[in-house]
Amino acid sequence: MQAREAVICDAVRTPVGKRNGRLAGWHPADLLGFILNAILERNSLDPELVDDVIGGNVTQCAEQGVNVTRNGWVSGGLPWTVPATTVDRQCGSSQQAAHFAAQGVIAGAYDLVIACGVESMTRVPMSINAWGGESPFGPGFLAATDGQLKTQFEVAQHIADEWKITRDEMDAFALESHRRAAAAIDAGAFERETVPIHIRDAEMNPTPEVMRVDEGPRRDTSMQKLASLRSAVDWDETGALAPDITAGNSSQMSDGSSAMIIASRETAERLGLPVRARFCHFTVAAEDAVWVLTAPNRCTRKALARSGMQIDDFDAIEVNEAFASVVLAWQREFAADPEKLNPRGGGIALGHPLGATGVKLLTTMLHYLEDTGGRFGFQTMCEGGGQANATVIERLG
Repeated sequence: MQAREAVICDAVRTPVGKRNGRLAGWHPADLLGFILNAILERNSLDPELVDDVIGGNVTQCAEQGVNVTRNGWVSGGLPWTVPATTVDRQCGSSQQAAHFAAQGVIAGAYDLVIACGVESMTRVPMSINAWGGESPFGPGFLAATDGQLKTQFEVAQHIADEWKITRDEMDAFALESHRRAAAAIDAGAFERETVPIHIRDAEMNPTPEVMRVDEGPRRDTSMQKLASLRSAVDWDETGALAPDITAGNSSQMSDGSSAMIIASRETAERLGLPVRARFCHFTVAAEDAVWVLTAPNRCTRKALARSGMQIDDFDAIEVNEAFASVVLAWQREFAADPEKLNPRGGGIALGHPLGATGVKLLTTMLHYLEDTGGRFGFQTMCEGGGQANATVIERLG
């Protein structure tokens, strides 16, 4: 099969809710079904034309178990004849879903596919599938890692220590994330990419109230307030395990869903769909299985080497704000223009609905490129297990 061009026709997301916040009444399969319907309806696209639906989700158990992407498609009242599958590359799950979708188009296996993601961190708490029963880490894994299982907070502190990133620097980065997010909301920058959604009550019944904007940004925060927050993890006999890592300079636990239509250019043009951007490069990398958040730097080096591009070639850059130290360590190495890095805020302010975040960030980056006339966008994020994805897109519209 001859390689083809994979283009982005549309990308949308729900507003992101806080954990136990305004989207708490949505079952995750219904939340995904909602955004799948939304992207089909706004493009007047016959769902029968979709070759596959590839979704990201991290905590694949309980209400998110048994292939939540397929369950979301069926929950949305969409044709049962369309297949769907769920990907787990931890926080990069839906970014990887987009890679698989686009790669399938390029290879000729698909003509039109939807990449998507969902996570309800309210209804399915993070890591319940790791610690809710028998451990997923068997004797071989423990032997290979010398039994050194670390919390993500300890890892974030390790990165801060290794890169000599101070608490003040992390708090200042967090404050700027909130400032940029609030400014973007006030400017209406997210209106084209977000789909208003009705609030559901505790029994999951629809209410008349509609959510239109992200719930996370804190307009009243300050360096003083951030400095007053205590360490995010327990103390041991030596002191705080992660003294500089707080809820203020970490991503928020969130609920949300996102979706993207990816097609061959020929299919998009034949169906009258917009041709808004194309996928240029895909990279995945892995590094330390103990200090698991360090792979974005290696993945970026690999992406730049494979693509022949330089950081200055990108007009927009998204590095997921799992923790401020992760982004600041990346910035220390690559020295990107700070105005291009997470220009509309990130997970610290806007939230990080794990399985939805990859497509969510691609959605925001695409709209930012369109709004500013930029050409190339770059996205990477840290992932559990010590992995990272990187994606390069080019705006065409």
